[in-house]
Amino acid sequence: MKKGRKLSGGKYKKPRKKKLYEKQGQKRVVKLGEKKTKLVGMRGGSKKLVSLTNNTVNIVAKGKAKKTTIKNVLETPANRFLARQNILVKGAIIETEAGKAKITNRPSQEGTVQAVLVKD
Repeated sequence: MKKGRKLSGGKYKKPRKKKLYEKQGQKRVVKLGEKKTKLVGMRGGSKKLVSLTNNTVNIVAKGKAKKTTIKNVLETPANRFLARQNILVKGAIIETEAGKAKITNRPSQEGTVQAVLVKD
């Protein structure tokens, strides 16, 4: 069996092309570095601020928020290769001045990085 073919050998044809609103956006990777953001246009004319690189994090511990700097990305449960490249994603364990923290938001969708302290 060839891929994309029927049992009879005929081709499967797409009913139509993708519309502009169905197309995927450009993939954004938030790396560790000096803070750099970008304003991105969204559907409906609204805009959102997204991170490209970031080195600060808002940590919540015991009900108090504190802003600290990120030293390193220790591990990423989603993909271990992302940690090696210091890429910030949701769920990543990072090393900060306040201690180890886990990222709770999606930095590629927002202009900031939010995290909670992790007990060692």
